[in-house]
Amino acid sequence: MKVAIVHDWLTTWAGAEKALAELLNCFPQAEIFTTVNFLEQGANPALERHVIHTSFIQRLPFAKKRYRQYLPLMPLAVEQFDLKGFDLILSSSHAVAKGVISDPNAVHICYCYSPMRYAWDMQHQYLRQSGKEKGVMSWLMRWQLHRLRQWDYISAQRVDHFVAISNYIKRRIETCYRREAEVIYPPVDVDKFCYDRPRESFYLTASRMVPYKRIDLVIEAFNKTPERQLIVIGDGPDYAKLASLAGPNVTLMGYQPDNVLVDHLERTQAFIFMAEEDFGILPVEAQAAGAPVIGYGVGGLTETTLDNVSGLWVEEQSSQALMERIQQFEACKREDEAAFSPKVCRKNAERFATANFTQAVKSLVNRHLAR
Repeated sequence: MKVAIVHDWLTTWAGAEKALAELLNCFPQAEIFTTVNFLEQGANPALERHVIHTSFIQRLPFAKKRYRQYLPLMPLAVEQFDLKGFDLILSSSHAVAKGVISDPNAVHICYCYSPMRYAWDMQHQYLRQSGKEKGVMSWLMRWQLHRLRQWDYISAQRVDHFVAISNYIKRRIETCYRREAEVIYPPVDVDKFCYDRPRESFYLTASRMVPYKRIDLVIEAFNKTPERQLIVIGDGPDYAKLASLAGPNVTLMGYQPDNVLVDHLERTQAFIFMAEEDFGILPVEAQAAGAPVIGYGVGGLTETTLDNVSGLWVEEQSSQALMERIQQFEACKREDEAAFSPKVCRKNAERFATANFTQAVKSLVNRHLAR
C-alpha cells in the first residue's frame, strides 16, 4: 500500500509534529508532503528516514523566517502536490494540508488539529495582533482571509473522513465544515515520566510565551500571594514583558531542555494551565508525572483532566478565579493528603498513551480501506 502523509509545514518540533512522527511509525514506508521543511538537521531522525516533498514556497525569498507571510499562496502550493498512485492519504492539518487534491481511487483521512482559526473565529484577534485593525492593509487582509475561508470550506469537502484531536475540535469541524468527525486523542509519551517522586511546594507552568497562553494572568495571581512560589518554563515573543511583571516569588527559567521540564513536572505540587486549548499536551504530561492540573475549564482541558479528581477547573480566565482554585486545592490537601494523588493523575494520563493512539489510527485506517 502506497501512503502519503501531508503536513502543513515543518518548522518547529511541537505537538502536531509529535503526532506526525507517530503517524509515520504507523506507516514506515509513507512519503511526506509539506509546504516547507526548515527543521534543523537531526531534529527528529524518524522524519529523515522518509522521502520529504516540499512545495515551491520552500524556494521563495525569506521563506525560512517568514513562511507564514506566504499563507495566501499555500492553498495553491498544496494543490500542486502530485498524489496520483497513492492508496492512502493522511493529512495532518491545522491549516492547508487537508486541501490536497487526491487520486479518485485513494482514501483521504484528515487528522485535524483545528479548522484554520485565523480564517474563522479568531480573525479579529489575528488582525489585532498583526496591527491591521484599520486602514487599507486591514481591508486587504480581511479580503485575503475571506477568500481563504472560502477555500478552507471548499477544500474540506475533498476529505473522505475527518478525525478530530478532541470533542472540542469535533464540534468546530461540524460548525465550520458541516462535516462529521471521529475523535482520536493525540499521542503522549507517558512512560518517560516517573509519578511517585517526592513533591515540593512550588507551582509550575510551562508554555510558549505568546498572549493566548495567559501566562500574564498566572503571574498576576502569584504576585498577589508572595508566600507561594511559581516557576515558569518557556520562551517566546512575550518573554521580556512577562519577566517585567514577575514578582520575587516568580521565577522565569526561559527555554529549558526536555529533561529539565520533566524533572520539574515530577516535583511540582500542581501544574497551572490557563490557556484555552484545542487539546493541550502539557496538562496530560503533568498528570503522567503525577502532578494535578489547575486550569481553565474550557476546551481540551475538560477532556484531559478530571475535575476534583486529577485537578481543578477554573471557571473563568482571571487571576482571582485562579487563586480561588489554588486555595481550594490547598484546603483539600490539608483535609486529605490522598486527594489528587499522583497515582490517580497518572492513571488518567494513561488514556492518552502512544500505544492507544497507534492502535486507534490503524483500526480506523483498516476500517475505511475495507469499505
